[in-house]
Amino acid sequence: MRVAVLSGGRSSEHDISLLSAEAVAEGLDTAGHDVIRITIGKSGAWIHDGHPVEVRPGEGLAVAGDLLSLDAVFPVLHGPFGEDGVTQGALDTAGLPYVGSDVLSSAVCMDKLTLKRLCGFHGIPQVGFVQAFTPGWEEEALALEFPLWVKPSRLGSSVGISKVTDPADLAAAVDEAAKFDPRVIIEANSAGREIECSVLGNEDPEASLPGEILTDDEWYDYEAKYTEGRTTIAAPAELDDATTAAVRDLATRVFTMAGCSGLARCDFFVEQPDTGNATGDPGATSGQTRVLLNEINTMPGFTRTSVYAKLWEATGLNYPDLCNRLVELAIDRHQSEQEHSF
Repeated sequence: MRVAVLSGGRSSEHDISLLSAEAVAEGLDTAGHDVIRITIGKSGAWIHDGHPVEVRPGEGLAVAGDLLSLDAVFPVLHGPFGEDGVTQGALDTAGLPYVGSDVLSSAVCMDKLTLKRLCGFHGIPQVGFVQAFTPGWEEEALALEFPLWVKPSRLGSSVGISKVTDPADLAAAVDEAAKFDPRVIIEANSAGREIECSVLGNEDPEASLPGEILTDDEWYDYEAKYTEGRTTIAAPAELDDATTAAVRDLATRVFTMAGCSGLARCDFFVEQPDTGNATGDPGATSGQTRVLLNEINTMPGFTRTSVYAKLWEATGLNYPDLCNRLVELAIDRHQSEQEHSF
């Protein structure tokens, strides 16, 4: 098939996207596909071979006046304007199949506040949280389990995140996060292990074996994520069978609940007995292992050594076959949607 790989984008994760997309392009090439590279500049312009790319509603993508012959698009874009439904809407307008979740689920999962409220409605276990700048938010935040984690609600790669150990520092941390996003989330701490699980599929998704983030830093910040040698991934994680099954089950439940398709990486805290109660529920007990959802990423880092791919490799699916499967899932979803008359 002929697959366009989109990379770059307007977000702070532009450079990470370029690395992910190059690996995807190589994987698709190894799987036998013809790859068309399209780079989205930090200005937002789409470029192919030095020429602007035009989005033609109902027709596809065009370069220098000619439509590109494409079977699917793989938008390897992280963060705002790429992972949040904006690009997905452009591809829907063009009428093209694309890898990953649709507009709604992409937007929901990108916004931590919206996702956590949806999870709360469905009874998904998670840490307690508060939205800054809402009535009474400071009092509610101070009642959470310290240290607190203050984050922009719609960014990734740990950009703009602060760890707050002293209540006197809360306002400054919120102001820092607000530089990146007017929607700011304050989360309770969890002493649990950081466990991640990759999900693949559409209506009947599968979960990989879980992995564990092991970093030499106090927490998994931007530098720890992207500086070579600072972080390792235990794939699979050393978990007992029951906890492994619970993580995989919860990953597919959250994926389906959020309406995701294609792929996602679910991040969890696994609290062992007596590691504390981060949910804010005074009735919760600490006498058993508990799995709490942290967040879900609909387009996680996608190099061969990124967590998403490494976990599938540990589960028995190699990188080129993974890329190939995602293109197949994109086309399957697109064909299924064409059966409906909106």
